This record gives sequence, C-alpha cells and structure tokens, in this order.
Amino acid sequence: MMSELDPAPLKPLTPQEPLEPFIPASNYTSRAHAELENERLWPRVWQMACREEEIPKVGDFYTYDIVDDSIIVVRTGPDEVKAFHNVCSHRGRRLTAGCGHTDRFYCKFHGWQYDLHGRCTKVVDRNDWGNTLTDRDTALKTVKVGRWAGWIYINMDPDSESLEQALGAAKTFLDPFQWQDLRYHWRKSAIVPCNWKVAIESFNEGYHLQATHRQMLRYFDDITESRTYGRHSMFGYWGALKGGWRSRRLGGPKKGDDLRAGLVDYMEDMLETLNAAEPINLVEAARRLMAEVPETASEEEVFAQFGRFAYEHAIAQGIAYPPITPDQIDAAGVDWHIFPNQIILPGVTAVLAYRGRPNGHDPDSCIWDVMSLRRYPPGQEPGAKLEWTDDLTDVSFWGKILTQDYSNMAEVQRGLKSRAFAGCRTNPVQERPVANLHRGIQEFINRDPGPRTARNGPF
Repeated sequence: MMSELDPAPLKPLTPQEPLEPFIPASNYTSRAHAELENERLWPRVWQMACREEEIPKVGDFYTYDIVDDSIIVVRTGPDEVKAFHNVCSHRGRRLTAGCGHTDRFYCKFHGWQYDLHGRCTKVVDRNDWGNTLTDRDTALKTVKVGRWAGWIYINMDPDSESLEQALGAAKTFLDPFQWQDLRYHWRKSAIVPCNWKVAIESFNEGYHLQATHRQMLRYFDDITESRTYGRHSMFGYWGALKGGWRSRRLGGPKKGDDLRAGLVDYMEDMLETLNAAEPINLVEAARRLMAEVPETASEEEVFAQFGRFAYEHAIAQGIAYPPITPDQIDAAGVDWHIFPNQIILPGVTAVLAYRGRPNGHDPDSCIWDVMSLRRYPPGQEPGAKLEWTDDLTDVSFWGKILTQDYSNMAEVQRGLKSRAFAGCRTNPVQERPVANLHRGIQEFINRDPGPRTARNGPF
C-alpha cells in the first residue's frame, strides 16, 4: 500500500536530457573546490549585482563584492550604467564600500581621483613620473554590464557571451512579466553558516515542501516537475491539483471540500508567514470568491474568477498590469534558478528573489540576500532599506516560511562533512535544478583558466 509520503510519480511533461544525480559532498565542503570556483566561475559568469532602483540618479553607485573581487556599479547617465574594478590604479586601495552618491571616486590613501567614467582625473605630483604614466595605465579597469528586468548584472570576463545570450530561454519565459516596473517591498540579508550552493539549493526545488513546510499541505499540492534550460532551471506544479486543494500526500480533495475556502486559507497563510510575492495582492481576490462565486462553481470557473478578481484589485489600486496571458503565467512555473546564484519566484504583481554568494574563502559560510519586490501605484514606492540580522531563527524578522528553510542549512552543511556521507543523490524529477547547478559549475571549472591577469585587463 502506498504511503501518503510516496505518491505515484508524475510523468515528465517534456523529454529532458539525463543529468548525473550524484553530487560529491566535497563540492560543498572542500576548500580546493571553492578555490576552483573563485578562480574559474565567479570571474567569468554573469551575476546579479543590484537593482536599477538602487542607483536611480547619475552619480549613484553600488559596491558589489564577490570573494576577493569588488566591483563599482555606477550610473553615468540617465540610461547608462558602467562598472569598474574597485581598486585604485596606484597602490590598490579600494575606493568605495556599500552604496552612495558621488561626482568622483577618491582614493583616501594618496588622493588620486577618477571621474564617473573611470578616467583618472588627478594624480598627485604627477610630474614625479615624468612621461611614463599614460591614461591607459591610470584608468579604472572596466567590467561588463548587463541589464534585464530591473536587475543590473556584471561579468568580469571581457570575452564572455552577452547577458542576453547567457539568459537564453529564461528571458523568453520571464520577459512578459515586465519586472523592470517592480520596486523593493523589503530586502534582508544575513551571513549563513553553509556553502552558497547549499543555500541556493534550499530554494531551487520544491521536493522539500512536504517535510520542511508540511503545514502547507492542507491547501497546496506540492508535487513538482522540474526542467532545465541550459544552465538555468525551473520547476512548477503543472501536474498537481493546484493551490486551494489538499495535497495528494494527504489524500487530495475530499467530499465537501470548498476550493474557495482553500484559496483563502492559502493566501492568508502565505501573507502571514512570508509577507512577500503574490499573496499580498491575492488575499482580497481570494476573499471575493467567497462572496461572489457560488460553492457549486467548477474548478475552472473558480480559478478564472480568481484571476479576474486579482486583476481588478490591482487596477483599482492604480497598479499597472502587464499584458501577460494566463498561458504565459502557467508556462513560467513558480521558481527559476538563474545560474549560478539567483532564484526568482515569478509573479505578475510581485516577485520574491534570492541571491547566495561565498563569504570570502570560507566554504562553510555565505552571504544570503532575500528581496521582496512589488508593483506600486506611481509615487507610492516605499524605498525599502536593506536590513541585516545574525539571527536566522527570528520569525518576526524573516517569517515562518524562511525560518523553516534556514533550519536546514547549517544542519546540511554539518552533515555533508560526515565520514559516512559520500554525496547527494538528487531526485531526477523534482531536483533536476540541483544537479544542473553542479553541471554548470563543472563546465566553468573544466575550462582552461588562462592567465590570472586576464581578469584585470586594460581599460
């Protein structure tokens, strides 16, 4: 007899190439592996640095740090953004930290100065060098910049493919959401005691929901299908019962269950325990179902009305709604892993996004960023400030859902070091994104590293 925790597997919707499901534990714990990533992955891959709204005015800058490298992202024109290695060309002092506004970059060591375009505008006592210093010598070294959906990406490899090429199919699926119009609702960061991949993998598969977030099974059917598109991955619930119905792990819908009430429970609970993404705008739509849609309505009619109410609620609030179709929303699934270290939960009026990156050279620690973004009526954007905490158990700060996820991270990192554990055996249907991440990393590691100085090439 099948247990409630082992439902019949779903047939994959589309053929997918096989992936190696076994991942050595050393991929997460080895300093040697971390150094290979530091030398061959991070200097060559597109990675999200910040949002456009963080540098809205000419002269606004954001400092993005990744292992030993630091990058200045600066707005140089109303629609122009540039990036530079954050290092004075004289003696190597870093020029910026955090974010701010400036009309020049100033080195506090010896007073050299640079304009917003990276040109060195002042060398103190330049005559001491005679004619040996050139503009090429003194300029800040450039970093490639890409912009998509309101995010700004950087790539330290001058020979890398374009951001558009790197995004590939992900861009096709996600462009209809028009996320460039979203603004921060809240954003929070922490240092987490696990490898950056452990953190990312806590959010790029839905297989963990039935154990980690078991309270959600009462209104959500959690069995996922995952797909890969090059180095990117995603998952959704296309073969599931959809939100509002009891999970098949609990026996599925029973006679007398009310889909309308299930959707209200779903949205209200997610708003209370996560306070992010679509439920903020969907609670009122779900409540309208109880008042305006009869209990005898079909499942198709309930979901159609739910979508209509959500649209009407957004319009009534003065929120612009993108011209996206129900089929496009459905095809995009519920979770995208943008290689290597960004997670995006798609939504029409809101998005929840994550970023994990190494905390220096320690394979057991990472910098973890969580971003809730929403559509707002013009002029009502809150301009949310970044919040930090060292307490990953603080439900009042993170919400119940995230603290449940965080409860796994350090314990996984500890378990990976057990002499009895050789490696992860990933679910080939529901955890394809985990295996695909390691395949993508290995592709970079296997490349010829080239000369180290190539990453700091000429202006």
